[in-house]
Amino acid sequence: MAGLMRSPAKMDNVWRADFPAMSSTMNGEPLVYLDSASSAQKPWSVIESLGNEIKDGYANIHRGLYRFSQEKTQKFELVRSRIAEFIGAPGPDTIIYVRNSTEGINLVAQSWGRRHLREGDEIILSEMEHHANIVPWQLLREQIGIVIRVIPVRDDGTLDLEDFKNIISPATKLVALNHISNAIGTRNPLAQIREIINSFNPKIRFLVDGSQSVVHGTVNLSEFDPDFFVFTGHKLYGPNGIGVLYGKYEVLETMPPYQGGGDMIEKVSFEGTTFKKPPARFEAGTPAIAEVIALGTAIEYLQAIGMEKIAEREQGLLDYATGRLQEVPGLKLYGTAPDKAGILSFTLDGIHSSDIAMVRDKMGIAVRTGHHCCMPLMHRFGIEGTVRASLGLYSIHSDIDKLCEGLAKVRQLMG
Repeated sequence: MAGLMRSPAKMDNVWRADFPAMSSTMNGEPLVYLDSASSAQKPWSVIESLGNEIKDGYANIHRGLYRFSQEKTQKFELVRSRIAEFIGAPGPDTIIYVRNSTEGINLVAQSWGRRHLREGDEIILSEMEHHANIVPWQLLREQIGIVIRVIPVRDDGTLDLEDFKNIISPATKLVALNHISNAIGTRNPLAQIREIINSFNPKIRFLVDGSQSVVHGTVNLSEFDPDFFVFTGHKLYGPNGIGVLYGKYEVLETMPPYQGGGDMIEKVSFEGTTFKKPPARFEAGTPAIAEVIALGTAIEYLQAIGMEKIAEREQGLLDYATGRLQEVPGLKLYGTAPDKAGILSFTLDGIHSSDIAMVRDKMGIAVRTGHHCCMPLMHRFGIEGTVRASLGLYSIHSDIDKLCEGLAKVRQLMG
């Protein structure tokens, strides 16, 4: 693009004021927060919800016959219904509370995988997976001898689906992929992938890591029919320590408990124990009660805005950011798929990514550097890591301008 692009005249973001962190400073400079793919800032409603649930009559749930416990139980269980509606799941009994996406995938590997997979069975991952969707399957491989196959990534950051068609085989029992890459922003065509799976063998299970996709737009599980779907609360403007595993109920019924103790049991004796039906079967111990309720508040906040509206605005910001970054001399973008989310991963010729981040830290600009828990993907591109700028609901065009100003400063100091 010829010439410098300038921010649109209308810079205001009506949602930005909902996030108190956006009015803070870092190293004496106004905060430019471009690390939402790692963890998002929280709106006032979530902050207040979390505080109120701890402050106002805190109690454990399910077994208390007093008012505080019954009220907390009702709120806790109502969030299941809100989550199911949010992702287009058939009902609350398919929603399991976990700590995060990582625990959700580990639960599937150790419960469904240990029960249903045998030595020599194959699962298919991709080169762009987060470590959380690689390591649990490697652990399972060590335990029972499964085989891991990998879909390659093209130069533009898209999956090579023709190669996928060659990899899938009679030994394939599971395909586990992310919906949106946390490192490069590629949005994978899950409906098409599901069609490929079904055309070969509809009994193959399909797990989707939705940690990024639930943040950047509408998710409707019926569009790609996963057997499992995971996401995490702290990226969705909610609190830490709470995530979600969706599972088809008929699949969950076949799975043994992942952990034991607490409210997941029906009857315990020293001779043996019987367990509740899903989802309670997979929720051992005292859960993250206030965090679950605050996650429900975060989802309610997003639904009031509209995920379509959020996606539309982020797409405009992504287009603007892509154009601005392409003007920076020596900058290379990784992940140029035609369909991608607001995640921009790049390197700057001759300058280490950590040095870039340190200079911008002094300027109040928060970005992520390194391999982004995607070391195989970085190896695929022949690099150690990138600088990653990721957009959020509160991002504005001037954030992009300051990012580019920071890169110019880096070039001036280290170029």
